[in-house]
Amino acid sequence: MPPVARPLSPHLQIYKPQLTSTLSISHRATGIALSVGTLALVWWVLAAAIGPGAYAQAQAFLGSWLGILLLIGWAFSLFFHLCNGIRHLVWDTGHGLDLPSTYASGWTVVVGSVVLALVAIIAGLAQWSNG
Repeated sequence: MPPVARPLSPHLQIYKPQLTSTLSISHRATGIALSVGTLALVWWVLAAAIGPGAYAQAQAFLGSWLGILLLIGWAFSLFFHLCNGIRHLVWDTGHGLDLPSTYASGWTVVVGSVVLALVAIIAGLAQWSNG
């Protein structure tokens, strides 16, 4: 009797993403987003160093709806990556590795990231509207 052909790993159509895998993938994605955001930050600083014309162009883009959307995304990425990095540092000490603690810390990362990003966005928009 020939051996039954079985998949080597769970297929994406039947695999149910878990919080831990979703946060792991999101951690990598936010790291990439932060790298792109760093390039935008360098562009903004260089534009300020070049002169008023270049700075005005950078400010015009960052003040547009697309620029604001990107800044909001980068703010969330920063706080998510920070909170999840702290979670990993706690894991490195050997704490919080059981399943209930893993899920509790995962949801804490998500909620904390949203709250911190909202605080930063509101503070930034308040500063922008005053200036």
